Amino acid sequence: MAEPVDLNGKTVIVSRTDSIGDVMLTLPICAWMKKKFPSVKLLFLGKGYTKAIVESYAMVDQFLDWNDFLSVPKTEKIQLFRSLEADVIIHVFPDKEIAALAKKARVPVRVGTSHRAYHLVTCSHRINFTRKKSDLHEAQLNHELLRPFGLSSLPDLETIIGETIHFKVPDVNLLQGLNDLENSVILHPKSQGSAKEWPMENYLELAKRLVEKGKTVIFTGTEKEGEQFRDILPSDHSIIDTTGKLSLEQLMMLISKAENLVACSTGPLHIAGYYGVGAIGLFSPRRPIHPGRWRALGANVSILVFDENCQSCNQIKDCDCISKISVERVLEKIA
Repeated sequence: MAEPVDLNGKTVIVSRTDSIGDVMLTLPICAWMKKKFPSVKLLFLGKGYTKAIVESYAMVDQFLDWNDFLSVPKTEKIQLFRSLEADVIIHVFPDKEIAALAKKARVPVRVGTSHRAYHLVTCSHRINFTRKKSDLHEAQLNHELLRPFGLSSLPDLETIIGETIHFKVPDVNLLQGLNDLENSVILHPKSQGSAKEWPMENYLELAKRLVEKGKTVIFTGTEKEGEQFRDILPSDHSIIDTTGKLSLEQLMMLISKAENLVACSTGPLHIAGYYGVGAIGLFSPRRPIHPGRWRALGANVSILVFDENCQSCNQIKDCDCISKISVERVLEKIA
C-alpha cells in the first residue's frame, strides 16, 4: 500500500461544479482535511451560484468560480489553473474538461473515481467505489476520495452531521416585512426538476392548515418557479410570497430564522438541515433518489416517504407515490 499523501502545507482543489445540495454534501470532506492537516489550504471549485454556500463554510479557504475559467481562451485557461499552484485536485463531481485541465496544468496529485474512462489518463489516483447501488449516504461516499490521504474507514453519518457546525449565517438584510419570523414555516414547492416533487395542491392545503394554526407561511423559489404557482396562492396576510425576490444569501438568512422548512430533495432543504431548522424532506424511496442517499444533513431533519416498500419504486420504475404523502403527516412534523 502506498504511503498516504501528507496535505500539510499543500494547496488542494475540491472540484464540485454542480448544484447547491451536492455541494453541501461535499463540504464535510473539507472539515476532515482541515482537522487532519491543519496547514492545508483548501480551494473549492464550483459554479458561481454556489459561491455564497461555500464561502459560508468556515473550513474552506477560497472559492473558485468555474465560469471564470470558461470565459478565457484554452491556452490562458491552463496558465490560470497553473497560477493556483495546486498540489492536489479531488474530482468529487467528475468533469472531463476539468480532469484534462488539471493534468495539463501539471497538478501532481489528481484523485477521481475509477468509474470514468477518462480518469485512466487524467488521474494519478483512481478510487474504486460505486455510488448508484450503494446503501451509503452521498456525504459518506464523497469521503471515499480521501483514501489517498490516510482515511481508513468512512465516518458514520452522525460524525458527518457534526461538521455542519462550521456553516455560518450570511450578514445580509432581509426584505421589509420578513424581520419577525417567529412561528414561521417556509414552503419550497419546486426543485428546478432535480427531484420528485410533492403536488402543488398539497402545499396549498398545507399553507391553509398552517395559517389556521397561527403560523406565518413563506413561499420561496426562483422567479421562474414563482410564475408556476404565484397566482394560485391564497390571499392571506399570513402567507408571504418571496419567489424571485431573494438573493441566495437572503434565502440562507431567511431559512436560518424560520422554525420549519418543507421541501423535496433540493438545496433549501439542505440549507435548513445545516442550520438546525426543523427540515421536513419529502422523498420517493426509489433508488438512486431515495433519502438514504440524499437526506439533508442536520440534527433536526425529518424524512417522509409514502411507503418505504413501494413495489414500483423497488423495481426502479417511475412512480408518483410521493404525491400520496398526506398533509396530516407533514403537519405532525411541524413544531
